[in-house]
Amino acid sequence: MKPTSTALLCGVVFGLGLGLAGMTNPAKVLSFLDVTGDWDPSLAFVMAGAIAVYAPAYRLVTRRSAPHLGPRFHLPTRRDIDARLVVGALLFGAGWGLGGFCPGPALVSAAGLGRSALVFTVAMVFGMAVFSWGQHHGDAR
Repeated sequence: MKPTSTALLCGVVFGLGLGLAGMTNPAKVLSFLDVTGDWDPSLAFVMAGAIAVYAPAYRLVTRRSAPHLGPRFHLPTRRDIDARLVVGALLFGAGWGLGGFCPGPALVSAAGLGRSALVFTVAMVFGMAVFSWGQHHGDAR
């Protein structure tokens, strides 16, 4: 199978999983984040299930010298926590809490032309463009 076909298949499976888990429903996500109100813990089970599959698979796959569809693994090398990481995490969390979407579920919902998902996705792309512009202009100094 070609890398592009494999990526498409993985994206479709991931999108279906997000939809089945309820991650594309902002009301469900916001209920999960509302730990002091009408809390819905069901997404915690989704996350626990994902970790239970990912953790052993990661250990198994990274024992290989290279991935099946590429010359090498692209794993992070930095382990420090800096201001950029903290600010990025805060922005991610604020966007998730305010909109009820994170990037993956937003793209899945936007494909269904949901208005709130489209607004969130446009704002997300705009934020990415602003960041990229700042990175480019920051490197020019």
